[in-house]
Amino acid sequence: QVQLVESGGGLVQAGGSLSLSCAASGSTISDYTMGWFRQAPGKEREFVATIPWTGGRPYYADSVKGRFTISRDNAKNTVYLQMNSLKPEETAVYSCAATTKISSRWSEDYDYWGQGTQVTVSS
Repeated sequence: QVQLVESGGGLVQAGGSLSLSCAASGSTISDYTMGWFRQAPGKEREFVATIPWTGGRPYYADSVKGRFTISRDNAKNTVYLQMNSLKPEETAVYSCAATTKISSRWSEDYDYWGQGTQVTVSS
């Protein structure tokens, strides 16, 4: 079992940056591929980024490529999401998740989820 707790959300102006963290406990994240997803009000959950446990390359949604960076520090049992050049339409609850699959953009493949952190981008 993995418990995940996100932090770092908040209010930022369009074009600004935020850095999210996802701290894990109960198990080491080195055994898991970690992902970030987001869900805006009235919309379905959307894949953002994933970083495999194998140490392979991260994978991003097209909409965030070049602006977001996912990283992991297995020693700290923490995953990060650096978000730059944020847009108002990216206002959402951002959640991290863990899976034993090598890589996946599908939320149904993820077994463990955090409660999410709110990111609000003002125009």
